[in-house]
Amino acid sequence: MSDPMIDITDVCFTYPDGTEALRGVSFRIGHGESVAIVGANGAGKSTLLQHLNGYLAPTRGDVRIGGQAFTRERIAEIRRSVGVVFQDPDDQLFMPTVFDDVAFGPLNLGVPPEEAERRAVASLDRVGMAHLRERPPHKLSAGEKRAVAIATVLALSPDVLVMDEPSSNLDPRGRRRLIELLATFEHTKIIASHDLELVVELCPRVIVLDGGLIVADGPTERLLSDEPLMLAHGLERPHILRHRHPH
Repeated sequence: MSDPMIDITDVCFTYPDGTEALRGVSFRIGHGESVAIVGANGAGKSTLLQHLNGYLAPTRGDVRIGGQAFTRERIAEIRRSVGVVFQDPDDQLFMPTVFDDVAFGPLNLGVPPEEAERRAVASLDRVGMAHLRERPPHKLSAGEKRAVAIATVLALSPDVLVMDEPSSNLDPRGRRRLIELLATFEHTKIIASHDLELVVELCPRVIVLDGGLIVADGPTERLLSDEPLMLAHGLERPHILRHRHPH
């Protein structure tokens, strides 16, 4: 059996102020899986995501991506394979034009300019934003910023897409376009979100966090339909499941 794409074993993390954000988290995600991380505010979702790209290192435990541990020699390679889309696109968009932002990552990795341009054009086309390549990022709508932020990650050719609250601040049309876009990606996807309707549409598996612990891990529709479980951990059964036939 091949190594899982993501292998998290007994990961604990304590912030400098003493806050225990993760308290022995373990799970595996296979190649090509789409998995949601859900939980109330303060459950540890964002902290967990930051361990998947080496932004944070465990206080205790082990994180492996594609069978590789985060070592000084491997961290750059692993970070190239795990693309993170932040909750606020403004944290990722800082160049004069959309094209410059999307080409920045490949160029920063030493990709030749011609190849960086090819990747940037292909990534913008993939997210439907090629027509905005010369637009300053600060003049984009929230949905356009989100799509361009995803393009900046796609240009790095990652194996894994990690997204923190991807539908936040989007209007209904922008949210629908995002869901349709993400559904076309064959990457391994990890999505942390309060938008449980989006989770139902995109992720067959869900991991429920509460207080830095995994309290449930399994099929999305079964777990999110369990109203006592949802209410016990600061969540609600999503509306999309309330009228679905139990079979």
